[in-house]
Amino acid sequence: MQIFFEKRKNVSRKAIVLVPVVSFLVALLLGAILLLITGVNPIVTYQAMAQGAFGTVYGFSETLVVAIPLMLTGLGVTIAFRMRFWNIGAEGQLVFGGIAGAGVALFLADTIPEFLLLPSIILAGMIAGALWAGIPAVLKAYLGVDETLTSLMLNYVAILFASYLYYGAWRDPLGFGFPGTARFVEEAWLPRILGRAHYGLFFGLIAAIILWIVFNRTRWGFELKIIGENQTAARYLGIKIARNIVLALLLSGALSGLAGVSHVAGIFRRLQTGLAAGYGYTAIIIAWLAQLNPIAVIFVSILMGGLFVGGDQVQMMMGLPSAVGLVLQGLILFPMLAGTLFTEYKIKIVRPDKTPRVESEAAS
Repeated sequence: MQIFFEKRKNVSRKAIVLVPVVSFLVALLLGAILLLITGVNPIVTYQAMAQGAFGTVYGFSETLVVAIPLMLTGLGVTIAFRMRFWNIGAEGQLVFGGIAGAGVALFLADTIPEFLLLPSIILAGMIAGALWAGIPAVLKAYLGVDETLTSLMLNYVAILFASYLYYGAWRDPLGFGFPGTARFVEEAWLPRILGRAHYGLFFGLIAAIILWIVFNRTRWGFELKIIGENQTAARYLGIKIARNIVLALLLSGALSGLAGVSHVAGIFRRLQTGLAAGYGYTAIIIAWLAQLNPIAVIFVSILMGGLFVGGDQVQMMMGLPSAVGLVLQGLILFPMLAGTLFTEYKIKIVRPDKTPRVESEAAS
């Protein structure tokens, strides 16, 4: 008897919905087992997390603060993953977007008209994120260099460069020794809508709708899908693979850069520590949990934001480490990856034929 995986010709819509839900429930079950081992009531813990993240206006606004960069980077990663380009560099693209936006706010505020200052900051952040993502894209498209390694290493370059700036070159001389740049002028602040939650939420919602239309209603979206499923077939169809890789990664990086500049202009209002908080890495989980669906990314990002904020609340209310939320995120990833396998493939069992063979004898 042979058992092997066979790729499904058509992915069930029911499976697309059920896999993320079941994965999340399995993650909660695994988390409950872990909490029981540590002597903590999992039901009380989950209630405290939900109350802290969604039970109050302040808690929900803080959940949105975290969800905004997760949403934008999750959408960026989704674009790359649709064509099976493993962009692990959303964290660095986010950071570089924040650096570029801060540079415009700090050094060009006096030369740009007030009504153009904030759009210029946002545009600079998106361009910087796009260019940072373009490096591994060009290396992959034209030289065949593995994108996983290059995009990952560029994260550290961006993070260390940001540290150099707010600890050294751009450090505020009037900041009493604290690492960080001078505060932006008020015209460079991204407006807020609820608590500290800012207009970056609208950027994410609009981007998700546009990407859904692109993926499902345009030729380019079809080309990305074909490249991801079968590059050989894409070549026979005349699709320019290298060009599409570069274009997709530029857009992917631009959204991650938008996440960075929105966080800098909407939350910190300066460049400082805390920008590289792991949003770009969590975006990978979000993209898979959302089944690479831009609309689903919205809701998954809010859920993940709730895990972050709820974890902090658990630390304050119950004395548990705030890493509880991070542990749950990790637990979500494994069932999700397993579920994705069964979404795209089915198990096929081939049993040996036991029918006796009847051989004809030649007439003598």
